[in-house]
Amino acid sequence: MATLDMRDERAEAGATEAVQTQAFDVVVIGGGPAGMAAALAAQKAGAQVAIVEREQHLGGILRQCIHPGFGLSHFKQELTGPEYAQRFIDQVRATDIVLFLDSMVLGIDSGEGAGASSVNEGAGDAAVHTVTLMSRAGMLQLTGRAVVLAMGCRERTRSEIKIPGSRPAGVFTAGLAQRYINIENLKPGSRAVILGSGDIGLIMARRCTLEGISVEGVYELMPYANGLRRNVKNCLDDFGIPLHLSTTVTQVIGHDRVEAVEVSKVDERLEPIAGTERVVPCDTLLLSVGLIPENELSVAAGVELDPRTRGAVVDQSLQTGVPGIFACGNVLHVHDLADNVTTESERAGAAAAAWALGNGTDVEAGAVGTSCNLTVSPAGIAGYALPGRITAVALTKLNFRVRRPVDAARVRILAGGEELFAGKVRAFKPSVMESFPLPAKVIQRALDLGVSEIVLSVDPVEEA
Repeated sequence: MATLDMRDERAEAGATEAVQTQAFDVVVIGGGPAGMAAALAAQKAGAQVAIVEREQHLGGILRQCIHPGFGLSHFKQELTGPEYAQRFIDQVRATDIVLFLDSMVLGIDSGEGAGASSVNEGAGDAAVHTVTLMSRAGMLQLTGRAVVLAMGCRERTRSEIKIPGSRPAGVFTAGLAQRYINIENLKPGSRAVILGSGDIGLIMARRCTLEGISVEGVYELMPYANGLRRNVKNCLDDFGIPLHLSTTVTQVIGHDRVEAVEVSKVDERLEPIAGTERVVPCDTLLLSVGLIPENELSVAAGVELDPRTRGAVVDQSLQTGVPGIFACGNVLHVHDLADNVTTESERAGAAAAAWALGNGTDVEAGAVGTSCNLTVSPAGIAGYALPGRITAVALTKLNFRVRRPVDAARVRILAGGEELFAGKVRAFKPSVMESFPLPAKVIQRALDLGVSEIVLSVDPVEEA
């Protein structure tokens, strides 16, 4: 393992010297749980790998997630976020993966492989991607036949949900407040209201309470909690923190500092109900109102995004529409558990290495299936379906989330109006990322029908 944060290797040449270039098989952008898992899988497959991370340390968001609940699936034991991250950091540092820390990626450019240098000369004529980054020492370019996008996601802010009122100090996203408390040792306020019942909001309700901050309540626009049930119980119920459903913040009150917020009940159309307004005194408002995949680099590189997930459209190997560029983790779609991020990212890393080394990308079935070109679309109460493209007749795992909770529903796979496959009737919740196996024979049946689209529909079932 080599670490290049460039701080102690300042360039001695003049500013006019050509930008330095280093060649790798796979370049991973992002050093969080997704990036590290992808890099380790690619390195294990025989690729020469680099990780570019804008922070000074690996670990990503997990460094500030000091609560337990990580690793139950991947390591079969409960860990905190830093403990989970450290296990991967130790593995990365035990390899020859090259780290570019404290380095910001400026762009990704693609060129024809014939004229570019590469670590692996046998990878064929696939395009070579150039990742341009800026570090303390200046600009550097990394080339690779495969790039893995693992930049994670960011939080929605007050401006994106358009809360009326003044603009005083004391309005934070829940993740920023978490960083202040857990890493910077700063107290964001003394009396807090939390808008949104996403997992980070629920976890911060408990964290604030443990730090002596009075939590007046958690207010949720929807008629149900958006976080995992275990977090509702462990973070709210166990600490006596009230959860107000079908309620939202309709105004921020205060001049220099938040003094109170106005909250209102909402109707079935999620519009505030006149006459239900009340003022809740507080000095802090935490927003837990959703996450957005960080895809500015992806769009600039020509990657097509799915408007439903705001992540890349990918195939079974997690390759985007730009050959040789793969995506995984929260930059692809927002996950519920870090363990699921790890599993998905290992697939992306292995597929990226296979692509870079000239071995194709199919890692699902252990053998390359018949090629095809089908799109996957959601229907019913399914909010999205991933992957969005099927390019091989092979067993495929479809991931999806529902748009509302339902006690009894069934997953149905449709093509040309015909039902090809159906699952068992069971309950679904928006907070849980679901998966559904799509057998190769079902894909082949769709091809036999001459269709270009497979539909994943989650349909509520009327109970007798």
